[in-house]
Amino acid sequence: MLDLVNLRSELSENYDLRPSAALAESMGDIYRKMDRVVTPLDWVNFAPYVKAINELKKKRNAVILGHNYMTPEIYHGVSDFVGDSLQIAMKAQEVDAEVIVQAGVHFMAETTKILCPEKTVLMPDMEAGCSLAESITADGIEEMRAKYPGAPVVTYVNTTADVKAASDICCTSSNALQIVDALDSDTVIMTPDQYLAQNVANQSKKNIVYWPGSCIVHEQYTAQDLKDFREWNPGTRLIAHPECPPDVVAEADFSGSTSGIIKYVTDEKPEKAMLITECSMASNIADELPEVDFVGPCNMCPYMKKISLEKILYVLHTMENKVEVDEAVAEGARLAVQKMIDMSRKLGL
Repeated sequence: MLDLVNLRSELSENYDLRPSAALAESMGDIYRKMDRVVTPLDWVNFAPYVKAINELKKKRNAVILGHNYMTPEIYHGVSDFVGDSLQIAMKAQEVDAEVIVQAGVHFMAETTKILCPEKTVLMPDMEAGCSLAESITADGIEEMRAKYPGAPVVTYVNTTADVKAASDICCTSSNALQIVDALDSDTVIMTPDQYLAQNVANQSKKNIVYWPGSCIVHEQYTAQDLKDFREWNPGTRLIAHPECPPDVVAEADFSGSTSGIIKYVTDEKPEKAMLITECSMASNIADELPEVDFVGPCNMCPYMKKISLEKILYVLHTMENKVEVDEAVAEGARLAVQKMIDMSRKLGL
């Protein structure tokens, strides 16, 4: 666990992080990317951290990969590349930097290290986990294989390296259906997200069996929530992530991965939209789509919100929290992730 008192003391001794209205104004080009959702007062506090991080990235030859669920000051202020799990995994292989900071949760940093073993991968907070990743182990994969002998195992990237290594191929919410349909088997095992599996099954002719895991953010939504909101606010486009229960997805106007949601809202530009997913999604695309009124409610991922500007600055400063994966495990996990990436590229995803 990071010692925040020590962290802040170390940073204050090496960087001028005092709130500065003048600095904030001078960095207006960055602030304009988020000024609909970040107040001027908050930006005055954030700007010194953003400046320090962006300068330190050059010194360290580092890049920051920011997931779509990061808060706006991270997503717009310091991330060099942003996207969903698949986009980030692909980008990790392409960057020339020696150091990669994963602005996301731990399984993403593990995936980056698996794909880029020669690079230094830093995790701002090692306790930024994932309810899905914690819901299954490699033993669970073997249990499913025993129940359904011969069936290939498609594992969501929201899992540990051990689980990936025990699987045949990985998937993300943006490519799960296409990967399942491309496999040469009538029965497919999907782990660990039961709702993603059920939503894929509703669109596929395959017999899909699944592990009973779920995301603590998306499992909270109910179909009645959407019905009530639609009645209260008619005309709002309801857009759900496929980690939501199937009856929620059925009630929504559209369902897709984080990148799919962004594309849908960008293309359709509805007057009002409610994103049935993690809170920061709407915040991060709000300034790019001023004609869309993003309305609540939303649920927040406590793990994603463990990542902050000060923690990013601290690990870049100290080069602590290096992510390591045992090479024997990494080899198997790399094969499963690479199969996903190769198949996604082949399918044009």
